[in-house]
Amino acid sequence: MTVTIAVRLDKARFAAALAGIPREHQLFIAGTFGPAAEGKTIERLSPGHGERVGLYPQAGAADLDRALAAARKAFDEGPWPSMTGAERSRLIHKVADLIEERLEIFATLDSLEAGKPISQARGEMAGAVDIWRYAAGLARDLHGESYNTIGANKLGLVMREPIGVVSIITPWNFPFLIVSQKLPFALAAGCTAVVKPSEMTSGSTLLLGHLLAEAGLPEGVVNILSGYGPEIGGPMTTDHRVDMVSFTGSTRVGKAAMAAASGTLKKLSMELGGKNPQLIFPDADLDAALDAAVFGSYFNAGECCNAGSRLLVHHDVAAEFEAEFVKRSREVVVGDPLDPATLVGALISPQHLAQVEGHVAAARAEGAEIALGGSRLESDAGQFMAATVVAGARASMAIARDEVFGPVATVMRFARAEEAISIANGVDYGLSASVWSRDFDTAVGVSRRLKAGTVWTNTFMDGAAELPFGGFRQSGIGRELGRNAAADYTEEKTMHLHCGPRTAWWLPR
Repeated sequence: MTVTIAVRLDKARFAAALAGIPREHQLFIAGTFGPAAEGKTIERLSPGHGERVGLYPQAGAADLDRALAAARKAFDEGPWPSMTGAERSRLIHKVADLIEERLEIFATLDSLEAGKPISQARGEMAGAVDIWRYAAGLARDLHGESYNTIGANKLGLVMREPIGVVSIITPWNFPFLIVSQKLPFALAAGCTAVVKPSEMTSGSTLLLGHLLAEAGLPEGVVNILSGYGPEIGGPMTTDHRVDMVSFTGSTRVGKAAMAAASGTLKKLSMELGGKNPQLIFPDADLDAALDAAVFGSYFNAGECCNAGSRLLVHHDVAAEFEAEFVKRSREVVVGDPLDPATLVGALISPQHLAQVEGHVAAARAEGAEIALGGSRLESDAGQFMAATVVAGARASMAIARDEVFGPVATVMRFARAEEAISIANGVDYGLSASVWSRDFDTAVGVSRRLKAGTVWTNTFMDGAAELPFGGFRQSGIGRELGRNAAADYTEEKTMHLHCGPRTAWWLPR
């Protein structure tokens, strides 16, 4: 039987990309680079090419102990927390400049290790540079408050102090962008950190250590470990030397991390899963809504907590919308992640691809129609899945409620705004949503009733460093980005000052 190769890979392009990146990495602890104490390593095969693209040290208990000790010492004894905001700002700006100088290397690393399209990876790096620069500005804007109206002989001061040592744990789907939504703000506040990227996509974060050192960051302020969750990720949430945990990942793992951190009542910031609806009303600009639906469903191969792949379409336009959506989905280019024309790259691992296929198979078994795709694509190497459209779904189906994390869109119909709102809010998540309508009352009224941390109107997945990001309910705790991002890594201390004689509570007789 002849097998049609749907995804062909350019071996020459892959070899050229591989030659331009560092492939063997080291841990960054207390300002120095080196192997794991036990000498173990993790080999990373490119999900898009099936060949080794990275070799990371596999950190263990001894490495984590050194990193936490270094971060603790750097916070308790080092200069970083007591430096001026201007001094910290200058260094963070320097890191942003260095990232920008090496943007192509970082983009290529993330493309090869995560399977994401190179054009998308380049855009993520540009976004990361912007975030680092925004965080640098916040370093100079952190301040407390004063109250001179609490009494003639009293003065109240509210001080903002860095919270301390932060454990930063990041996922595989946006390796560099997500660490950039956390680390620069922790640094702006004056904190020190231990960072653990995913064991599948550690390269760009480990490379960041070299830029931090080059920029002049004092030793121990940031420590970067590659390794597995049970060995170092779990202890990073329980160790008494850690004051705060900032985690991005699945809701399931987030719940475990929250439970683990409860033993020492650490502060938590968690960005977790999502099942994000796009509500398309009959008066919407359907061409724009269709473009956003395709983008929201297949961006980053759907491996995105913010994926807008739960499409709720009004009955009056549903047939037209569904037909055109299937047509456009069929034309989405799935291919070699290093090809600039590719829109959907490889899925992160064979196991994950199988899980996504399982979601689609379960939807079919429940009675949904697979209008397009639904299975993997044959390729020279790696793991790829066709853009998939599940039609005729009911709100009670698992495909309409559970996070799929793959290039799978689910289309459902509604008759009234109340019904759309009920379906949209009827899941455990509340990360983001969008409303498509030209009518002001519909757009604003429905948006206000959606239980989500971000609601877009007539667009989807737009963003800016100035705008906070996070979710309601099981989509997370706290917010990243925005004007309070650096303040989230601080504690407030009240100083109540008294001047002059104080009235005695007890007087001797």
